[in-house]
Amino acid sequence: MSNKKIEYSPASSTYLKKLKEKPLKKLFLSAIEEILVDPYKAGELKTGDLSGIYGYDVRYKGANYEIAYAIRENEDGELVIIILVGSRENFYPLLKKYLKSSDILKR
Repeated sequence: MSNKKIEYSPASSTYLKKLKEKPLKKLFLSAIEEILVDPYKAGELKTGDLSGIYGYDVRYKGANYEIAYAIRENEDGELVIIILVGSRENFYPLLKKYLKSSDILKR
């Protein structure tokens, strides 16, 4: 068993709770499991004003969805923080706005 822990931001937690479409929810949760296996390789590391953030693509019924996460090392091992989950449309502007207004990565 690895020492990886997962933490959800309030925004990602709310999104997943409110998600009515069960197959899509299942897809997100299995994607998060895959991220936990090897967070450094699962997603794509962003650059520029999103450096340090990883993006993971999820495709469902021809639509693109995204999971944004960060990895923090702590004394217990790795902590994977799921920052934002949602449809690809307007995802990155929303992510930037959320990061500015949230202290999720400042712990």
